[in-house]
Amino acid sequence: MSAAPPTGAAPALKAPGGLTSDHGGTGARQILSDYVELTKPKVQSLLLLTTIATMYVAGDPSPALVALTCLGGYLSAGGAGAVNHWFDRDIDLQMARTANRPVPSGRVSPRAALAFGCTLAALSLLELTLAVNPLAAGLSFAGFLGYVFVYTVWLKRRTPQNIVIGGAAGAVPPLVGWAAVTGSVSGTAVILFFIVFFWTPPHFWALSLLMKGEYEKVGVPMLPVVRGEAETRRQILLYAVLLYAVTQLPFCAGGFGAIYLVCSLTLGVLFVAGAVRLYRRADRASALRLYLFSLAYLALLFCAMVADVHL
Repeated sequence: MSAAPPTGAAPALKAPGGLTSDHGGTGARQILSDYVELTKPKVQSLLLLTTIATMYVAGDPSPALVALTCLGGYLSAGGAGAVNHWFDRDIDLQMARTANRPVPSGRVSPRAALAFGCTLAALSLLELTLAVNPLAAGLSFAGFLGYVFVYTVWLKRRTPQNIVIGGAAGAVPPLVGWAAVTGSVSGTAVILFFIVFFWTPPHFWALSLLMKGEYEKVGVPMLPVVRGEAETRRQILLYAVLLYAVTQLPFCAGGFGAIYLVCSLTLGVLFVAGAVRLYRRADRASALRLYLFSLAYLALLFCAMVADVHL
């Protein structure tokens, strides 16, 4: 049952997208909030940080170039996020964590979400091509295509390796940042790509351990669902060790110095220690702790790169 409006109250205004509000401003704010949510801004923060950090590693970009590159990157990743919301609306509706997202909740129509996502991707391609350079634009668009078609459409519902292969899309920002500054892609940029690539599985699998029941309910073959939690913890530890090794490559190749070496060693040891703790304890607290640390890990590692180059 729903409560009746007070006697004499003005009728509720129906806003576009199925929103109802007693005040037009409130409805407009909700619509804006929903469309921002479609772009997955929390995910975007790390993508933009790795882009910006890489730009300052690659050279000394102007604030305008950084802003224009970040704008294009946000539009591209935001477009991919919106298309992901559209495609996954059926399973999102069944999971408590995602049921209130704009599309499954009915606040934004599927058609509007898809059109919004494609429009953002097109704007990103145009903006980066004209304001930055075609290589950065092409790499960013490749990330969009990878996330939408390789991860979301093809792999996510078919294989437990979805996040491993599909994670390459999330590793594209360092390539975009490097290309934006130099107009090319160097060996160092490729190494930074692989750092994010190898960071993604242990980061996401730690979260998937916490969400195993929901993924199982909707039939998404995340690693804990298909191979079990023990194997997932083992894979997290394996990838943490691989990540530790990969993060030493920039120093070994002469791209970074002592500041980066100390920071990468310290952060790497802490990451592996967290993975060992999770492997041994096998509890939700350890999984959550590792997931949260992984977010700080990547941010601090890329900040250490910038400090190493500019201090």
